[in-house]
Amino acid sequence: MRLVIARCSVDYIGRLTAHLPMANRLLLVKADGSVSVHADDRAYKPLNWMTPPCTLKDELVDTPDGRAGTWTVTNKAGEQLVITIESVEHDSTHELGVDPGLQKDGVEAELQRLLALHVETFGAGWSLVRREYPTAIGPVDLLCRDADGATVAVEIKRRGEIDGVEQLTRYLELLNRDPLLAPVKGVFAAQEIKPQARVLAHDRGIDCVTVDYAVLKGTDDPTQRLF
Repeated sequence: MRLVIARCSVDYIGRLTAHLPMANRLLLVKADGSVSVHADDRAYKPLNWMTPPCTLKDELVDTPDGRAGTWTVTNKAGEQLVITIESVEHDSTHELGVDPGLQKDGVEAELQRLLALHVETFGAGWSLVRREYPTAIGPVDLLCRDADGATVAVEIKRRGEIDGVEQLTRYLELLNRDPLLAPVKGVFAAQEIKPQARVLAHDRGIDCVTVDYAVLKGTDDPTQRLF
């Protein structure tokens, strides 16, 4: 990635024209060939940009006052971003390497893992039979036994909505055909459960449990809360 802080003006020439008057800005040239122009606001959104594939013609030259000149960025449609640079304050290139991508915290797979470790969240005396218990239409997140030894299918969502209740209902219909498991009860667990989903679950005899991800992860202790 190339980072350039420069006093510049910018003209976009294409399906329409746009002009940014002379000012101090940050110019980013990424490894994918994209070029973007940023001001010291707007968070992540650039003032103007050119997405790849595009070519950059760098015509900066040394002058008595420093480096100056133009960048001309052209995409495959022939549109251009012409950056007229009056002076350069900073110019550096950095190798960032391959990015591993965003890893979301609190996703359903992590909730499933934590609830499998802490099945007592659903009640004292509960035990885990298996994670990802297979059925003909897909795996049930958790298959458990409650304190009385009854089989319970647990469907886990980050946000509990009607679709999740419908999914658990289909699992329960299949599981209750197995004489070794039946009768099988259902629990719908989520960090947040929509009111409509609660009504549907109650109507179908499915219990709803709201789980606190921070408590499961061990980063929050409810006994230490003031409110």
